[in-house]
Amino acid sequence: QVQLVESGGGLVQPGGSLRLSCAASGIGFNIAIMRWYRQAPGYQRELVAAITQAESTNYADSVKGRFTITRDNAKNTVYLSMSSLKPEDTAIYYCNAQVIITNYWGQGTQVTVSS
Repeated sequence: QVQLVESGGGLVQPGGSLRLSCAASGIGFNIAIMRWYRQAPGYQRELVAAITQAESTNYADSVKGRFTITRDNAKNTVYLSMSSLKPEDTAIYYCNAQVIITNYWGQGTQVTVSS
C-alpha cells in the first residue's frame, strides 16, 4: 500500500521558517520524482518545488531563494525547507511522488503565515 505522509506544517509569523517532511512507503522511492505542491483557498494547486532521482531541483519563481527541496533516499523522505515566509505562502502543502507514469499524493499539511 502506497502512503505519503506529510508533517511539519503549522502557524508561523511572517519572516519565519518551517520544514515540511514527507515520508513515503510502498513505492520505489529511489526512482521517484518528488514534488511539493500547494493550494490556497480559491486558487488552483500549484507546483512549488521538485527534485529528481539525481537530485536535480527546480522551483516556482515565487519561492526561489526562500525554499529548498531535499531528499533522503535512506529514509524515503523528502523535505521542503521554507524561510522568509510570507502571508501569501499560506496554503495546504501536498507531497507528490511520480514513479514512472503513476502519481501518488499525500493528504496535505496546512501552513499558515500570519502575525
